[in-house]
Amino acid sequence: MTMTAAQSALTILAVVAATMLTRFLPFLIFPEGRTPPAVVTYLGKVLPCAVIGLLVIYCLKDAVFAGWHGLPEGIAILFIAALHRWKKNTLLSIAGGTVLYMFLVQAVFV
Repeated sequence: MTMTAAQSALTILAVVAATMLTRFLPFLIFPEGRTPPAVVTYLGKVLPCAVIGLLVIYCLKDAVFAGWHGLPEGIAILFIAALHRWKKNTLLSIAGGTVLYMFLVQAVFV
């Protein structure tokens, strides 16, 4: 089904409005100088770790840990943990782990 130009424009406007709302709403609700509620502060502390844990489990859900299968994933996870502990740079850890994993699955564990 194709959309008309007006429908496309309205769809784009709706997406832009929703995106802007999600970006600006926290600053409107919690302006500078006003302390957020304790539950928001608590969620800000625990959700990053929970999301990372969820992503690790999701990424490993299809890995088969038999024989050599699962070994590239395990090596990459250990490398990411060690690199992050050493450099404390999330972007470097993610990029380094991705590069190592891709090298392992394309060159070593073919």
